[in-house]
Amino acid sequence: MIAHRIVTLTLNPALDLATGVPRLCPNDKLRCSAPVYAPGGGGINVARALRRLGGEALALFPVGGSTGEHLVELLEAEGVACEAVPVAGWTRECINLTNQADGQQYRFVLPGSPLSDAEQTGLLAALEALPVPEFLVISGSLPEGLAAGFLARLLRSAQQRGSRCVVDSSGSALREALDCGGLALIKPNLEELAALVGHPIAGPEQLARVAWDLLAEGRCEAVLVSLGPQGALLVTPHVCERIPAPTVPRRSTVGAGDSLVAAMLLKLAAGADWREAARYGVAAGTAAIMVEGSELCRREDTERLYGWLNGTPAPLP
Repeated sequence: MIAHRIVTLTLNPALDLATGVPRLCPNDKLRCSAPVYAPGGGGINVARALRRLGGEALALFPVGGSTGEHLVELLEAEGVACEAVPVAGWTRECINLTNQADGQQYRFVLPGSPLSDAEQTGLLAALEALPVPEFLVISGSLPEGLAAGFLARLLRSAQQRGSRCVVDSSGSALREALDCGGLALIKPNLEELAALVGHPIAGPEQLARVAWDLLAEGRCEAVLVSLGPQGALLVTPHVCERIPAPTVPRRSTVGAGDSLVAAMLLKLAAGADWREAARYGVAAGTAAIMVEGSELCRREDTERLYGWLNGTPAPLP
């Protein structure tokens, strides 16, 4: 079995469908453009973005039904290594709809099928059967009905085997992961972090204090707070820095956060420090919003934007 330095786990994968309508309006039949299908779900997108940036990862996920078969076929066509664990429920579909009249994007996120106790055990066993990765990325939403403490079991198993764990989720999943402690990185946005602490976060000083508290409690090594058009805030024991996002044409926000995580991991696995990894991540996240539909970052755009962030003269797209 081939060992991968980065393994991504997606507990609630999706077959993404991107399309558009001339004008979004109620009651009328809306004639859509030709659908474009893509593999979806946080960890799957991280693995796809890593591939686009010149890296490699193994994507682990549950899969079921013809939608799941289609998802696996699309991943294999992109050259992404995957470990698909069969489950009874069909893999969900999600729809990304563009209103062509004004360019606004609407994202319809369907729920995933519940995983039985046996299927949850099977996923854990599949993870433990893999060669130990340097990084395990758990990214995306969780399906309904996960057993209490299941996420903590996954994390503790991976940590005990020597993997550094990265979590990009929200709500109860993020809380449970942080309660487990010892994470390498979390990447919440401002709203997700405010929900975690239970109150609004007013201004950059309070934001930095919230992140510092998570580090001081031993919950994670680094926090990267996504700030949308304002970039991101990186906080580690030795760094507190806001990284600006270059101004580029905005076409789609799908996969921007996943591209950011992928780029950071590519740099970290190559021995870069947190600051360099975060800058490359912001460049990739920004590159992702320049493309249509469910596309992810392109390597050439990422490199150009990364050069701009590092002060290298280069015209922005």
